Amino acid sequence: MNTFFRFFYEFVSIFIGGITDIFKGIYKGITKMFNIFSYKKILQSYGSAFNVGEWILAILTIVLLTSIVIAFLILVISRLRKYLRLRRQKLNQDELLDEIDNLNNKVRKLMKEKDELMAMKVSQLGLSPDGEEGTGEGTDAGDASDSEDPDKDKNAGNIRFPKLNRIDQEMEGFKAKNYNNNFTLEELIDNFRCFAASQLHLYYNESLLRAFFGGLACSKLIILQGISGTGKTSLAYAWGKFVKHNSCIASVQPSWRDKTELLGYFNEFTKKFNESNVLEELYISRFDDDVHTVILDEMNIARVEYYFAEMLSVLEVPNRNEWVIELVTTTWLDDPKLLDHGKLKLPSNLWYIGTINNDDSTFMVTDKVYDRAMPIDINEKIDPFACREQEAMDINCSYVENLFNNAIQEHAVSEKGINIINKLDDYVIQHFRIAFGNRIMKQLKAFVPVYVACGGDEVSGIDYFLAKKVLRKFEQLNLILIRDEIDGFIKYLNKEFGTGNMKECIEFLERLKKSA
Repeated sequence: MNTFFRFFYEFVSIFIGGITDIFKGIYKGITKMFNIFSYKKILQSYGSAFNVGEWILAILTIVLLTSIVIAFLILVISRLRKYLRLRRQKLNQDELLDEIDNLNNKVRKLMKEKDELMAMKVSQLGLSPDGEEGTGEGTDAGDASDSEDPDKDKNAGNIRFPKLNRIDQEMEGFKAKNYNNNFTLEELIDNFRCFAASQLHLYYNESLLRAFFGGLACSKLIILQGISGTGKTSLAYAWGKFVKHNSCIASVQPSWRDKTELLGYFNEFTKKFNESNVLEELYISRFDDDVHTVILDEMNIARVEYYFAEMLSVLEVPNRNEWVIELVTTTWLDDPKLLDHGKLKLPSNLWYIGTINNDDSTFMVTDKVYDRAMPIDINEKIDPFACREQEAMDINCSYVENLFNNAIQEHAVSEKGINIINKLDDYVIQHFRIAFGNRIMKQLKAFVPVYVACGGDEVSGIDYFLAKKVLRKFEQLNLILIRDEIDGFIKYLNKEFGTGNMKECIEFLERLKKSA
């Protein structure tokens, strides 16, 4: 054992000695650099031999070295102050958001307590929450029986979903229409582009619309992101106008924390469900085969993974018959006819389009959301152009999805493309510790064929998809550490896909390099 201790002492001494030498070297270097007496001694030694010109050069040398030191100190201090200021702002923002959350929670609790107190008071007066007369004893018994046996006849006439029941009445006898559509994806893009330009004076280039339709094919959630004022919300709005179903706009609020903010909630006092516009759109979409859209405006002003969590999970299920969300836990006799034991099946003919701005007032969208969605950047405004007149169209969702499926079959990603992408996956894992994942590969195999069917080419589709879905993950890495790897990655992309063909990816990597 003594032998080991001697080994351990000598072995560790080398390591500790190296660390000590590092700090000694730094200290020695700093003290030597600021040794005024040494500078003074050298100046006195050579000063007597200097002529006027040499004295001028000597003074300039002293000024230059002093300026360098001062500039370095100013740079360090300014960087430190900037960091502390940003850190303080971040802490203040987090504290403010936490305070808002706490206040919202307190408001919810107070409202719940108020409802309970009012219900007790009304029961004691012998009234029902709806203002109908009755005995207090009977009211209490009724509340108990509601929770124990919600299917009793006494619930007949108590309509807790008035808006959805009204939709049932309006859609009674309605049959989904077949519009006998006959167009290609490329023609659909052209029609939509001309409709937006001629009817709404909104202008979009074809490459953006190819990405938009590719996104519709690979995910039910599209994220339109970019600088303010470039037409993110207007694109989703124009799409709703084009398919003759105005998009349902949900303006996300900072207080949103769960699905009740998006869909509504059951009020225990009024015994009615506070139905949101989004819930109405989900419900009415179940009756037809048309294309419907919900716009989540400023979706990241609250945490998306909070209020949209259940929707994200449900929409990932392969079997659309299992796209079910629970609204209430009980069943009443007069519940809407498409509500099954308090559960609503999500329509497959509806897309969710979220718009985001990345600034100090918003939250960062997490990987969980980005991986399940298709992000599309809108960072430029298109100049007005002349276009033929185009009216809105009646479009069957099933026809559009058939076009998507046919494109996936006819324009499947080539074997060469798949091999290059697999090698690219290995390269990214090795150099950046990031992997694609099966979900992203599945989406790519839907996005790229539809992008091609819309008039694009395979490499451009792969380029756009990888830039928005894979390289976006680089923003979460330490850019200083990966900066030296970026040039090699750009060379790799040019080698595998052809020089300059991966334009979106290379532009993104160049921006990352500049910001590092």
